Amino acid sequence: MTEADTPVIEVRDLHKAYGSLEVLKGVSLAARRGQVVSLIGSSGSGKSTLLRCCNLLEDSQKGDVVFKGEKVLWRGEGLARHPADKGQVIRIRTNLSMVFQQFNLWSHLTVLQNVMEAPVTVLKRDRAEVEAAARRYLDKVGIGDKCDAFPAQLSGGQQQRAAIARALCMEPTALLFDEPTSALDPELQQEVVKVIKALAEEHRTMILVTHDMRLAADVSDHVIFLHLGRIEEEGPPARLFGSPKTERLQQFLSATVAA
Repeated sequence: MTEADTPVIEVRDLHKAYGSLEVLKGVSLAARRGQVVSLIGSSGSGKSTLLRCCNLLEDSQKGDVVFKGEKVLWRGEGLARHPADKGQVIRIRTNLSMVFQQFNLWSHLTVLQNVMEAPVTVLKRDRAEVEAAARRYLDKVGIGDKCDAFPAQLSGGQQQRAAIARALCMEPTALLFDEPTSALDPELQQEVVKVIKALAEEHRTMILVTHDMRLAADVSDHVIFLHLGRIEEEGPPARLFGSPKTERLQQFLSATVAA
């Protein structure tokens, strides 16, 4: 398999439980370079947990997490299983920038300082170079004029765009989005959707957990419908949304349209 064919991020037969509650029951997915994969499904289906397992924010009990062909090393078994190499986890995580539902900006730092913080402190990059990149990314997401503002002075849509700029400033191999618009009013959602669509048009590798079916249809190369911790159906968005095969997906799409 060539480097171009090797998935940036892949999970194979992944199982995840919280005590006796089994959340993921043998899920596999792959996102190749330049590909956008969307995860859809009802609340509690395992979407966000799967994304957090991809980024090693959650430990899984069985299965493989693979980054650019490199398997994550584990120690222990079952609920006692944890990554064996802390350096490997940090390296992988810094290459998989995550954008959270609730922004997670530092309230005591300006927008510019928020975007610069991780590249300077974690990656040890030159501060002047990072500042230039941070300003460029803030311009890219449309809030270059907010560099000196604090998060509390921004709208929710502006805060989420700042969070996206922060993720981009890490120069990651892939971006992971966990319900990036669900905490926003409809009008502010469109600000963020516009940025995500622009990133997809640049062929950035992304895994997107979303409740926005229109966004998933517009930006995705591949859509995965999760139901109760398993993949119920997956495929290209035109087929999945246009002619769903399973009754559960048909019901789910009908319910989202009705909502």
